[in-house]
Amino acid sequence: MRTPRRKRLIAAGTAWAVAAAAAVAVSFGLAGSASAGEFLVNGGLESGTLNPWTCSGTTGSVVTGHAHTGTYALAGAASSTDTAQCTQTVAVAPSTTYTLSAYVNGAYVYLGVNGGSSTWTPSTGGGYQKLSVSFTTTATQTSATVFTHGWYGQGAYYADDISLDGPGAPTGSPSATASSSASASASPSSSASASASASASASPSSSASTPPPPGSHALVGYLHASFANGAGYLKMSDVPDSWDIIDLAFGEPDSITSGNIHFNRCPVAQCPGAESDADFKAAIAAKQAKGKKVLLSIGGQNGEVQLTTTAARDAFVSSVSSIIDKWGLDGLDIDFEGHSLSLNTGDNDFKNPTTPVITNLISAVKTLKAKYGANFQLTMAPETFFVQLGYQYYGSGPWGGQDPRAGAFLPVIHALRDDLTLLHVQDYNSGSIMGLDGQYHNMGGADFHIAMTDMLLAGFPVAGNTANMFPALKPSQVAIGMPANTYAGNGYVAPAVVNQALDCLTKGTSCGSYTPRAGKQPNLRGLMTWSINWDNYNSNEFSRNFHSYFG
Repeated sequence: MRTPRRKRLIAAGTAWAVAAAAAVAVSFGLAGSASAGEFLVNGGLESGTLNPWTCSGTTGSVVTGHAHTGTYALAGAASSTDTAQCTQTVAVAPSTTYTLSAYVNGAYVYLGVNGGSSTWTPSTGGGYQKLSVSFTTTATQTSATVFTHGWYGQGAYYADDISLDGPGAPTGSPSATASSSASASASPSSSASASASASASASPSSSASTPPPPGSHALVGYLHASFANGAGYLKMSDVPDSWDIIDLAFGEPDSITSGNIHFNRCPVAQCPGAESDADFKAAIAAKQAKGKKVLLSIGGQNGEVQLTTTAARDAFVSSVSSIIDKWGLDGLDIDFEGHSLSLNTGDNDFKNPTTPVITNLISAVKTLKAKYGANFQLTMAPETFFVQLGYQYYGSGPWGGQDPRAGAFLPVIHALRDDLTLLHVQDYNSGSIMGLDGQYHNMGGADFHIAMTDMLLAGFPVAGNTANMFPALKPSQVAIGMPANTYAGNGYVAPAVVNQALDCLTKGTSCGSYTPRAGKQPNLRGLMTWSINWDNYNSNEFSRNFHSYFG
């Protein structure tokens, strides 16, 4: 058995500000049995009004000239901040199966049931396309909410001939107590997992999966793929679909300075129940078919990597490429810890680094990015010591004597920021770090996550030099790294504290004594955690809370 590892996961799948269309949620009243009935009111919009549909803000309207049939259609004016969600609510019968369908026209238009299944269209297709999804109510369920929505930044969409069919005819008129709650316009990937969030006894893997379009909130996790510990082994095929980005932990070097990376799956002797290589690869492909991303994570607690020479750099590129190709992976996660990165004395400008282990890593990653193209996913999981500590100290300092690892990830992040998919700093196993308010912040509360994340969203002067600013990252490039439970790492916080940090950073509320310099950032990408295994061990508390929060 190997020493239990503490790693990080990013929550937080993909940036959540890329697609737009409309969301319609509907609940229905029904009684009786025998023949099929229509449970939506004004599903064809032929009344010329939205009633009883309710849309978020003023984003929904009824228009002519765009109908699938008849005269009218619903139009959703989605924007960069609103998916133009519309809702309608009615009662339903317990233990009954319904079929929801609609014709939609636009990019990334969604149709589904709050707390249940959903489906979507990834492109305009040149006109109307039919979407259909079925769901079965629980034994005690008396109401249901269905929705159709688009995504941020994809432009207007149209929906028409929206229908909900079920056994029996509806009794009375459907309730018009529509809800335009933000939960229905949650990230596409999270709507697929909402049923798991609705019931603590439900498994996220049992709910329907919707591939997230680029730009959605992301939940990222590390899968213990090469070692065993107390969290237990989890097959790739058993990883719940709630995870948007799955980092395979870990790829490690043959020797610290060789650059030659290997990825060895955990042997059955250490990981009883481990699947075959063929099944592992097939499960990766199955996840990707659902829109998930599977990356190779290099480093971790024990995988120290120092690319001190160009030969090591080239070996890194060659060996990492071979692993990516063998398993059909989507990209690379850099989780360099320990003494992998440090700055030579006199290397004081993060924008123009000269230390070989820094410049060779940058060169190697750029080569990989160029080889695999725009779809290559690049994430990083540095510790606070290598990033936020750079606000106070950078390298060995102007006179030497400081720890040369202080802020050593900053030149790597900066040089690769245009290639970077996601940065999820490990907000755990950390000492006190000074924030932009000039105060020291400690693990164990929302304040630490707020202050550390704000530094990435606002930017900061490196080593206190206001003439040498580390520029802010895009909110869509930033996720917060947290441990899944108390066993996974120091700095665990309960779901209520996680939500407090998210409220402050994305909504500007519940901030306590710290006021984010970057203001509220609703496009914050999401969360990362160490690890999927530890979350599974802890009854999926972390992932369930993530999807409960984002809808």
